[in-house]
Parts: sequence; C-alpha cells; structure tokens
Amino acid sequence: MPAYDKADVQRRMAGSVDSLKSDLGGLRTGRASIALLDPIQVEVYGAKMPLNQVATVSVPEPRMISVQVWDRSNLNAVEKAIRSGGLGINPITDGQMIRLPIPDMTEERRKELAKLVSQYAEKARIAVRNVRRDAMDALKTDEKKKEISEDEHKKLDTEVQKMTDDTIKELDAAAAAKEKEILGK
Repeated sequence: MPAYDKADVQRRMAGSVDSLKSDLGGLRTGRASIALLDPIQVEVYGAKMPLNQVATVSVPEPRMISVQVWDRSNLNAVEKAIRSGGLGINPITDGQMIRLPIPDMTEERRKELAKLVSQYAEKARIAVRNVRRDAMDALKTDEKKKEISEDEHKKLDTEVQKMTDDTIKELDAAAAAKEKEILGK
C-alpha cells in the first residue's frame, strides 16, 4: 500500500486553513463578536469549562457583548475569567447579566494585532510546509519500494507543490483580509 495519501494531505492542509481562520476570528477588530470569548475558560464546579457552557453569549449591539450566566453562583467566576482573559475588556455586572462594552482600539493596539495576524499566518504556513514535507517523504518511500515509478513520483511531486501553493495563497488572503479589517484600511 502506498505511503502517499492525497486525501490525507488535502485534509491536513485544509485543517491549517480552518485553524488560521478560527484563530483570526478570535482577534478583536473593534466590533463585538461572540468568537472573542471562545478562548475564555471559567473555573466552575472544580473544573475549567468554556464560557459558552456556563452562560449564553450574545451581541445585542455592534459594540456590546452580553453574557447571561445560567447559575448565579458562577457569576464571580465568569467575571474573573473574562477580566483575566487578556482581552482588555472591562465587564459590567448587572444581576445575572454581564455586559462587555467593546472600546475603540488605539493605533498601537491595531499594530499589535496586525503583528499577531502575521504570526498566526506564519504558524499556519509552517504547518502546511510540514504537511508538504511529509507528503514528499511518503512519495520518496513509495518510489523506493517500487510502488510508484520515477515519472509518477515527479507528477505527484508537482501535484503536492500545487496544493501547497494554493493553500498558502488561501492563508495569505485570509491574513491580509483580517489585517485590513484590523487596521481599518
């Protein structure tokens, strides 16, 4: 059985794109988004849980996120988790509801976020290159085992390189769009 699996290579490269898009979705752009709170883990019932498992998160207006805590006894834990989440947002508690006003971003903060976008994109590009390297190694192995011919190896090499180039273009496009959104250009 050949070591090279085109479907697996495509799946792993697509996974890198999805992962980058998910990371970028969590970056604050000055507009309220429930994805902003995805990384927040709340310490409740002796365990860490994602915020969306202890509260309902919604966006009632463009610059406000509201968090409706289900169990009143978890209110302080949720508020503490949001404060220590590094989002630069100050929660306002009102009964079982926590409001999160999204402040305007400073130019300095926009530049920091743009750098972060670049770092996320580079991490994703490295992941794609690693997938390519694994695929190329598998092709060499297949050729050595005489499971594919030298010509077929060259053809599949080109195919893997094209998948890599296309995926990296997609990553760059996603990163450029997010950077543009953050810098407000």
